[in-house]
Amino acid sequence: MDKKKEADDGTVMAPDGSGRQIKLITADDVVAYLKAHPDFFEKHAELGSEMGVAPRVQGPGVIDMQQAILKRLRSEIDRLKTERTEIIANSKQNQIVQNRIQAAVISIIQATTFEKMIHVVTHELPELLDVDFITMAIEANADAPKRVPVRGVYVLAPGAIDAAIGPDKHARLRSDIVGEDAFFGEVSRFVKSDVLMRLRVSSGSPDGVMCFGARDPEAFGPEMSTELLFFLAKVLENTIRAWLDLPE
Repeated sequence: MDKKKEADDGTVMAPDGSGRQIKLITADDVVAYLKAHPDFFEKHAELGSEMGVAPRVQGPGVIDMQQAILKRLRSEIDRLKTERTEIIANSKQNQIVQNRIQAAVISIIQATTFEKMIHVVTHELPELLDVDFITMAIEANADAPKRVPVRGVYVLAPGAIDAAIGPDKHARLRSDIVGEDAFFGEVSRFVKSDVLMRLRVSSGSPDGVMCFGARDPEAFGPEMSTELLFFLAKVLENTIRAWLDLPE
């Protein structure tokens, strides 16, 4: 028994499994829809490619617009896929960096003594942050010793930080350089790119710097974002201030 029925207007109906009659889509319906939406294959270029939409026969010197549009749309799709891949990769890398900074902050604030905190910064943070060298330096004043008796901490001449970073600037980033003894001491010969982050611990004490050095000449550079390093430097400033009981 044929379950299909024909409506008064000639529309073919068929049951949908629940006893109701639904309209069957015919080839004429598809043709009518495509005529009403001539840009359908422009908006669904990948579908046109999968269906093997054949190029129209054109006369000599006439451009096949259909193929030109499909080619352009396929190129746009490839570009968007590439951008999406890059965005995902950058997001993953940013998350890794954030996790490293968080671990560094926890290590700094969990140090049980001031000396231990300095050791954490100069000896443990390089591995946590995947940086070759991290040192600290502070400008001398009249009462400051010529050399701090802690490995990885250096004393600078007055005004050395402004000369290196620039007055009122909080950071300097360089690539493909020769490391400076004043900031990196005996490892300076290995430093090929670096970052100096100013430390303003207290209004009553001279400025210092947190120095990041890398063997890779391109590890750091002027175009690099400093927000996370700036955050880390601020945490270090406040922790030092608390340990030494200094005013802001």
